[in-house]
Amino acid sequence: MDLFRREFRALWSALLYFTRLPLPCPVTYEPEDLRRAAGYWPLIGLLVGLVVGGGYVLSSRLLPADIAAGLALTAGILLTGAMHEDGLADVCDGLGGGATKQRALEIMKDSSTGVFGAIGLIVSLGLRWRLLVELPPAQIIALTVAAHTTSRAAACALLAAQDYVREGPSKARPLAQRMHRGRLALVLALGLAPLAFLPALYWFGTVGPAAAVLVLGLWFHRRLGGYTGDCLGATQQTGELAFLLIAAAAAKP
Repeated sequence: MDLFRREFRALWSALLYFTRLPLPCPVTYEPEDLRRAAGYWPLIGLLVGLVVGGGYVLSSRLLPADIAAGLALTAGILLTGAMHEDGLADVCDGLGGGATKQRALEIMKDSSTGVFGAIGLIVSLGLRWRLLVELPPAQIIALTVAAHTTSRAAACALLAAQDYVREGPSKARPLAQRMHRGRLALVLALGLAPLAFLPALYWFGTVGPAAAVLVLGLWFHRRLGGYTGDCLGATQQTGELAFLLIAAAAAKP
């Protein structure tokens, strides 16, 4: 019973942290709950993927495909509060404009968005917008779900492989603890499970998130000596985009 209660609190914490759903917060909420919540990050991806894919399918019955894709992406962004998009923009600004580790971290902490961040968001959102239209309609929901779950599982690899580098109080600090192998196994299982609903051809999409976390992880380690919460968001966004790009290529006749 204690194990069930502990894991339920972790799942609830994941919903509170990673979404903007109006859920009640437990009175006895603890940072330890948030640390365990990282194990359920792919489940949040399942929810977001269903909203984006399902939203596209429903709205495309009434509207042109490109408009439906824009509305579907907007629904996903509203659900997460643009948390990961914000991380991508901050990383683009920080590593694009900061010559030193300290300067890069200062820029990433600044709430304003610079030219590197704006360009990063335009490219990421523009490509994902177009890719939704190009994906095969019969697999669109399964593909968007898999893109979101695998990209979040890939981002969690940073929690297992690197250290959190930002000093002082931080919203992400309770989450950004070293992930043990048992928790990482849960993450990978949840992240890869949606592939069971896709033809084997699309399983190659997992190469995208894996490559994203490998390349970005090496970059973060070289420039920052580890990762920040923004790095997690940037890795998720890049991994999602990479999965969709490979899926679109696989679907092309």
